[in-house]
Amino acid sequence: MTDHHVRTVLPVQAVLGEGPVWIGREQAVWFVDIKSRHIHRFDPASGTAQRWDAPDQVGWVLPSDDGGLIAGLRTGLHRFDPADGSFTFLARPEGDAAGNRLNDAATDSAGRIWFGTMDDAETDLTGRVYRHAGGTVSDSGLAPVCITNGPAIAGDGVTLYHTDTLGKTIWRATIDGDGRLGAATRFVTIEEGAGYPDGSVVDAEGCLWVALWGGWGVRRYDPAGALIGTVRLPASNITKIAFGGADLRTAYATSARKGLDAEALADQPEAGNLFAFDPGVAGVPVTPVAV
Repeated sequence: MTDHHVRTVLPVQAVLGEGPVWIGREQAVWFVDIKSRHIHRFDPASGTAQRWDAPDQVGWVLPSDDGGLIAGLRTGLHRFDPADGSFTFLARPEGDAAGNRLNDAATDSAGRIWFGTMDDAETDLTGRVYRHAGGTVSDSGLAPVCITNGPAIAGDGVTLYHTDTLGKTIWRATIDGDGRLGAATRFVTIEEGAGYPDGSVVDAEGCLWVALWGGWGVRRYDPAGALIGTVRLPASNITKIAFGGADLRTAYATSARKGLDAEALADQPEAGNLFAFDPGVAGVPVTPVAV
């Protein structure tokens, strides 16, 4: 069995840790705690961390090509300035359901943001995947689901993976040159008892890493959809990983305490922390948002 050297690197005990992203120009990993409305930054070289309060539930933070940051709040896309903690509204999906919030996001090689919404009550099929490009938000055309996750973009820039968490299914579609999606096809469905697919990311070999909510770890699937690796982590609710470090060969995983009772938390005291492990493969650099 491969030793992935799993360890806690930041003991934040997040209620709903999510959205890790490695920002290369800072050599730091950023992530959020959605329910606590916190944005976190961790510098692994110094071991130091910072935290900001958001004005609403915050699903993700991504770097932009002008040196700034774009955050996805329940109320839409905002520019976030860590210098003073301010948020400036940019855009929101038109006609999105009132009970929805933004949940997960990724950029493609053109700097477009692909992000999903979800029903905050986790009951209705109101979650959709959107595309942000040139200051405009448009519907991707993917079928609505209750909880969207991913999206994840392959290094080729033309393959998008989208997760229907409650449906336990990951879908795949092709992105054309204009940013439109082709028909979605089923990539993989998680079997009963293995947890629910949460956030995902593609490595440098084109394989998809899927975090498992209720599954105690992450899985690695090859481009054909075959399961080729599993990493077990010391928390049941793993939400997403990001590849970081100078060589992009360290995986950072967010986790959550949400939904765990006192007995479960006693069994997994590290739940909600930021973990790191050796994935045995490099990741792909994150393309900043084109603004």
